[in-house]
Amino acid sequence: MIKLRACIGIGVVVLGLFVHPAVPDIPEYPDVREAIVKVYTVHNVPDYYNPWSMRGTQQSTGSGAIIEGQRILTNGHVVRDHTFIQVRRHGESRRHQARVLFVSHAADLALLAVDDPEFFEGVEPLQFGELPETQDEVSVFGFPLGGDTLSITRGVISRIENQSYVHSSVNMLAGQIDAAINPGNSGGPVIQDSRIVGVVMQSLRQAENIGYMVPVPVIEHFMTDIETGKRDGIPSLGVVLQNMENPDMRRRYKMEEDQTGVLIIGVIPGSAADSHIKEEDVLLSVAGEPVADDATVEFRPKERTSISYYIQKRQLGDAVTVDILRDGDLLSLDIPLNQPMENDWLIPLDTYDVLPTYYIYGGMVFSPLSMNLLKSWGRNWVNSAPKAWVSKLQNNFVTEEKDEIVVMLRVLAADVNQGYHTETHWTIDKVDGEPIRNLREMIEIVERNAGNEFVEFENPVGRKLVLDRQKVKDTHQEILDLYRIPQDRSDDL
Repeated sequence: MIKLRACIGIGVVVLGLFVHPAVPDIPEYPDVREAIVKVYTVHNVPDYYNPWSMRGTQQSTGSGAIIEGQRILTNGHVVRDHTFIQVRRHGESRRHQARVLFVSHAADLALLAVDDPEFFEGVEPLQFGELPETQDEVSVFGFPLGGDTLSITRGVISRIENQSYVHSSVNMLAGQIDAAINPGNSGGPVIQDSRIVGVVMQSLRQAENIGYMVPVPVIEHFMTDIETGKRDGIPSLGVVLQNMENPDMRRRYKMEEDQTGVLIIGVIPGSAADSHIKEEDVLLSVAGEPVADDATVEFRPKERTSISYYIQKRQLGDAVTVDILRDGDLLSLDIPLNQPMENDWLIPLDTYDVLPTYYIYGGMVFSPLSMNLLKSWGRNWVNSAPKAWVSKLQNNFVTEEKDEIVVMLRVLAADVNQGYHTETHWTIDKVDGEPIRNLREMIEIVERNAGNEFVEFENPVGRKLVLDRQKVKDTHQEILDLYRIPQDRSDDL
């Protein structure tokens, strides 16, 4: 498996002297340097396996750049789950307290503010440039580990295409750079002709000098999104696609020899495409751009990327025109992009700055299945987390029957749940014989049927956990007190 890492740094101090030889070919960047800042963050991450608790504070450092409006642009992961943020300008020793104005964890971008106006005195804010061409030379500014002063490295843009962002697991446009990018570089600007063309976000662990940046089109989408004073998110069309590279498959769906496209094998309920597009339609073009049989589109001459590019570059609420082939008939549809991509997922992808959702009944701890929960099994979570849960990521889309997967994490041992103490990692399919859509519906059924003598939780293969309602009621507070849990459910419930 290819592993990427987000490039925040854990603070260390190294004492000693080392004289570097002169490097004459590194140009001077007096204006750019003044706008570069170091970000110091204290994080407190929730414990998704004990969802009423936190894991304790950690500290990290990152980088950022001052832009117009006395704001600092950095990565979302630099300030994730923050409790305290400070920033320091290049060449200065004083730290200033900062706060988050906006954050898009999907795009791994954040804007910070510093309330002390003295922080911005004498700084020329950096402007945004254009998306660079492949093989263009760029410079990376930041504060990687190994020192406390500004570092500048140079490299070239080696490719631009959709990549999976480590921080959010979202697949979006990214730029690959063959420059040295190390922990602490995260959030630093990628500069071409004194303008920002990207923000450093991650590096490839298995290779040297391969890093990735959030490119300027994604940054500009984020900046346009927040102009209204709130972040709406990134839209999704809400369809599940299959490549059509097999000629017999294209013929089966009545495609002409000169037509290319992809088969729509699913339409997510409630999505933008719902009521407009049908299963077994063939998607031929998006925003006037032909879709290839491998689900790619051309975004610049001879450069291709995922079909989602022309959806993700639009703002939530915009419309997109798509051409489809339905049983041999060509149709052109204008579809309002009224749903963010987060609404598509049955298992929420990585979330930050929020506390876990949980519910405790009879000592049993229930929670929605999420990427945060799966990743609580550590870096090798794909192999160490429950296989039945990991497998559900293969078809991670909301259905008519479910918009959330409810799991029973563990049992807090007590007399009321005797015989179940070793039960863990259940998926809850039914309660009292009724299928459930989500955790809220499960709680509603449990509380609605309070007159019944027993409550039955059932998993997908028919195994049951049965509790006596009166015993649960009698021991409820005792269990919470015994395990020092402040309440039986999260605040959002």
